[in-house]
Amino acid sequence: MATDKDFVEYVKDQMQDAGEMRSRAMFGEYGLYCNDKFFALICDNKLFVKPTKAGRAFLGEVTEAPPYEGAKPSFLITEELEDRNKLAELVKVTTTELPEPKPKKRKKKG
Repeated sequence: MATDKDFVEYVKDQMQDAGEMRSRAMFGEYGLYCNDKFFALICDNKLFVKPTKAGRAFLGEVTEAPPYEGAKPSFLITEELEDRNKLAELVKVTTTELPEPKPKKRKKKG
């Protein structure tokens, strides 16, 4: 089952206090970026956040699951989706721990 675009917009809206949010379609699902840092996937209308020590400490007990077959486990976010403040804070603590995005390579002409 592919993710519904309305669900993606809902999740982004719930996280808007964390920073500049954007999504990118990926293989029928979506990647989420906050201030240009890739930090989560939405697959089958479920939110999966990259696991970090800070995120685990913030959430306490957390469910981990792979977003798709063969993927590494991520934090499966369910009840927190309804709490805008908690969700935005999770995004902030997670992205703080993630490395800065690599500069894009320029395409060679010719």
